[in-house]
Amino acid sequence: MRLKFLVDENLRGPLWYALVRHNSRCRMPIDIVRVGDVGAPACGTDDCAVLAWAEEHERVLVTLDERTIPSHLQAHLADGHHSPGVFLVRAHSALRSVVEFLDLASQFSDSHEWMNRVTYIP
Repeated sequence: MRLKFLVDENLRGPLWYALVRHNSRCRMPIDIVRVGDVGAPACGTDDCAVLAWAEEHERVLVTLDERTIPSHLQAHLADGHHSPGVFLVRAHSALRSVVEFLDLASQFSDSHEWMNRVTYIP
């Protein structure tokens, strides 16, 4: 099954628009939604609720929040939940590299590879 992503609100700007541009040009678009979109968690939703929503909807969380997300993920797992995974975008990553990574991950990796772990990208 192809990976699906939830883009955290801290990446709603340039990365989101780069992903939308990518999807408009390719045959196999990346399945993405962002915090703040209709049906997704609202902007300002706390990290624990975002992780729970991502679990329920089987979406890997893509975020810049390396300060709090890893500890919230640990607590989420300790409470008996699971996570499709968290991709932490490095602060100075090139947008193109992040989009390419997400595209390749969505097409050529298995969801089990990322489950219950934090992965820095690209």
